[in-house]
Amino acid sequence: MHNRVTLKSIQAFEAAARLSSFALAAEELFVTPSAISHQIKLLEEQLSIRLFHRLHRTVLLTDSGRQYAEEITSAFARIDAATREIGRVAKSDILTIHCTPSFATQWLMPRIARFSAAHPDIDVRLNASSEAADLISGAVDIDIRYGPRKLQPAGTMVLELPPETIVPLCSPALMAGDSPLRSVADLPQHPLIHSEGCLVSWRDWMRQHRKTRLDIGRGPRFDRSFMALSAAVDGLGVCLESLLLAQRELETGRLVAPFGLEGLNVQGYTLNLLKSRAELPKLRSFQDWLFAELER
Repeated sequence: MHNRVTLKSIQAFEAAARLSSFALAAEELFVTPSAISHQIKLLEEQLSIRLFHRLHRTVLLTDSGRQYAEEITSAFARIDAATREIGRVAKSDILTIHCTPSFATQWLMPRIARFSAAHPDIDVRLNASSEAADLISGAVDIDIRYGPRKLQPAGTMVLELPPETIVPLCSPALMAGDSPLRSVADLPQHPLIHSEGCLVSWRDWMRQHRKTRLDIGRGPRFDRSFMALSAAVDGLGVCLESLLLAQRELETGRLVAPFGLEGLNVQGYTLNLLKSRAELPKLRSFQDWLFAELER
């Protein structure tokens, strides 16, 4: 009996059971209602059971039909999942990276063209949010996170990126004018921009400069580093931010470090990926490129 049951009959039954209609099943499978009826009748004969009650203008599953439909639906779902998975594996040249918005806009996006030029066979997909990505699902290959280290799921590889240096930054315009910012002693005369996404606060900075008293309760606040940097570029005040994220603005002269480039060093960024996928060529290539770029 098993060898005589055809996939065509099973497909016809699954569609009719799910849609409760031979006519709708016919539309879905691009056949006639009579073809659906024929396939189901053939299946009933092969199984020696009645699968549907045929009523006026409608059909209802029998108890046996309902039980069979549940098993068939489950099997079709597994086939669909396997098909999507093999499709995902076939597209292994797609590299999906998730990272924080500030790292994406300030550091990665200005450089990603260099990675693509060096690896034209890898198509990059970049997603940004402050939430940790789900690496287990396979939707993301690499997650670049910022903040205190947290316990990761088993099988996760965590690589620390080099420490970043946090210093006061401002627009060159603040270095001139009626209250030029020329030394730490001049800082109280200028608004403080608070970057709540940064691991170092103005309070932390004051602990290193005890002779300087600042009103840290005042000043605009931003929950993203790229917003704080943008505000500093626009002359809104002095921000306390990462040289890593501000590299482009410093190179173009839109920002300056009024007190020099020495500051507080913090370990903030980590690269996260699954150990089972770490040696895939596309992941290995990005890891090597990322750390080489960070050392430039």
